[in-house]
Amino acid sequence: MTGGDGYNLAMPRTMNPVHEATTCAVAASAEIVGAKWTALLVHDLSEGPRRFSQLEHSCCGISPRTLAERLRALESEGIVERHSYPESPPRVEYELTAKGEALLPIIDAMREFGHSHLHCDHDHDHALATS
Repeated sequence: MTGGDGYNLAMPRTMNPVHEATTCAVAASAEIVGAKWTALLVHDLSEGPRRFSQLEHSCCGISPRTLAERLRALESEGIVERHSYPESPPRVEYELTAKGEALLPIIDAMREFGHSHLHCDHDHDHALATS
């Protein structure tokens, strides 16, 4: 039997009594996804490799220092890979790893929630078709 929200009501609850990132999968995931800028960076990188300047431009209001810190943190978590190319001038690109791509259903759910409940009128597919 499922409730109106789609959750199985007959399934026993297995929730931890205390939500700590070391023992609770939801808390550990929220620690990553809930960090400021992470969802937007993963969203941007879902379309393929991006340069630092492209990410800085798309995340309006992020400082270069904060962006560098977030990218380093995501790299250390195995969410993002940094690729450096020996060109002149040097080129660095960031892209999602398989672990980072596993976050995309969460980002998609956030997009759907925003469209359904937060009156976000921006339609990405429409914007691409009209540009």
